[in-house]
Amino acid sequence: MPATDATTARIDRFWDDEIVPTLIDYIRIPNKSPAFDPDWEANGHMEAVLQLALRWIEAHPLPGAEVTVGRLPGRTPLILIEIPGDLPGTVLMYGHLDKQPEMEGWHEGKGPWIPVMEEGRLYGRGGADDGYALFASVAAVQAMIDEGLSRPRIVVIIEFSEESGSPDLPAYVEHYADRIGTPDLVVCLDSGAGDYERLWSTTSLRGMLSGTLRVEVLRNGVHSGDASGIVPSSFRILRRLLDRVEDPQTGRILVDALHSEIPASRRAQAAAVADSIGDAVAGKYPWVDGMHPMGSDPAEQILARTWRPTLSYTGIDGIPGVRDGGNVLRPYTELKLSVRLPPTADPDVAGAALKEALEAHPPYGATVTADLEGHGAAGWNAPDLAPWLEAALDEASVKRFGEAALHMGEGGTIPFMGMLHAGFPDAQFVITGVLGPESNAHGPNEFLHVPYAKRLTACVVDILEAFTKR
Repeated sequence: MPATDATTARIDRFWDDEIVPTLIDYIRIPNKSPAFDPDWEANGHMEAVLQLALRWIEAHPLPGAEVTVGRLPGRTPLILIEIPGDLPGTVLMYGHLDKQPEMEGWHEGKGPWIPVMEEGRLYGRGGADDGYALFASVAAVQAMIDEGLSRPRIVVIIEFSEESGSPDLPAYVEHYADRIGTPDLVVCLDSGAGDYERLWSTTSLRGMLSGTLRVEVLRNGVHSGDASGIVPSSFRILRRLLDRVEDPQTGRILVDALHSEIPASRRAQAAAVADSIGDAVAGKYPWVDGMHPMGSDPAEQILARTWRPTLSYTGIDGIPGVRDGGNVLRPYTELKLSVRLPPTADPDVAGAALKEALEAHPPYGATVTADLEGHGAAGWNAPDLAPWLEAALDEASVKRFGEAALHMGEGGTIPFMGMLHAGFPDAQFVITGVLGPESNAHGPNEFLHVPYAKRLTACVVDILEAFTKR
């Protein structure tokens, strides 16, 4: 059974009294990432969130901590907190405060900017992805201080462009390189959980390409009865182009540059997770009646969402809504593409290959534009866990949840992890988070599982303490 000790009680109170009320205020602010709010600076929502965070940090001071607000010209802000320690070593903790856009489909009484607490779940955009991370990180450090535990130097970085692919973060990492130092351990709270019954360690993250595919056939729309049969549909041409890169029957990506070899260790971890949670791998999604997933083997499903490339269509232009769709042969169709890449794939090479496949030899001589350049982010494959860290994860999970930790790749992208691994190849990584079943980050009815977040915060205390004894 999970332990109930002074740390658990202290963190539970801190969450209830200090974190949840602030997250409620945070959810109300529509702080969409720059990719979804190009006028973010004028709109002021990002500044409102920044000031909310700074007020909270000021109200919960950590001894000797230095708080810096980064404001490089033309870039989103950054919060940097340096907390001195009394032991050697540096731990870097990471989170972000920007959000995905609204999306449709929220349940009655709920919405992206309407915080609702219901049965331990705090609904609203950004609470779980990843607004809680700043507050949980500070709570973990404060718990160590309150318990008189020795600690290393800790640096907390909170960015505001992660949901746009972290385009501003490299400049800040370079600008504050001396302040960040050389991390020995990286703790990131922006990832997922296979269930709410144990601590989960993320072993890999997929890379990403995003962009648009546009097919133009006319300078303007024309009567569909007059033109169809002579003028090809831009939508049909677009379908033909997509069939070049994605098997329409299976979804398998057909461009070789988007694939990578799956390491044997990751296959073994997927099998272990499948043995533990089985049908829950696919069962966590809100399927419509009669729908079934691709594939039936949970281990293969895990690998499909963590190590294999995929193509999703996340937006469309050029097509009126059904109510406004007249008898017009439209001049163009444009899709927004979201491509997930294996953790070890090169996004630049993959993007160039995908662009070539889509644009070469356009049917009927249509104008085809695949805008994929400059929109990629590398994935990440974790280094092997040091023995002390692997033991610490298991011990923390058993202590706080009553179950050993499990290790699994995630299908999302956190660009900072690949950047850090390249810059600090000797660092150890704890990538974890609260995005468990039905939490639905990026979609409607996103929620933060507060009881799980409390236990996860206590696990962070245990891991930091284990770092001091490694």
